[in-house]
Amino acid sequence: MSAKLITEKKKQNPKDTILKEITLQLSQALPAIKESLGEKKFGKRIKKAGKLLIKGIKPSVPKKTTSTKSTVAKPKVTKSKISLPVKKTAKAVSRK
Repeated sequence: MSAKLITEKKKQNPKDTILKEITLQLSQALPAIKESLGEKKFGKRIKKAGKLLIKGIKPSVPKKTTSTKSTVAKPKVTKSKISLPVKKTAKAVSRK
């Protein structure tokens, strides 16, 4: 009997997909450099440039949906400012 390997399609890391898109766009935008450097060197440099470009990019996380039990807007409660007169206190007299 031959065993079949069942592989599930894994979701790619968002950074990997961004890197692939950037390298594709850069390679299409710079064909003159590709001719002068050669295929291998050009590919390595484009990968490095892509990594530098996506460094620090955080992929957006899909927001969780919240249940909408009550859609009635609550009125805002504002506190009124009441100024009370400030009592002046007598200064302590020092004895000499």
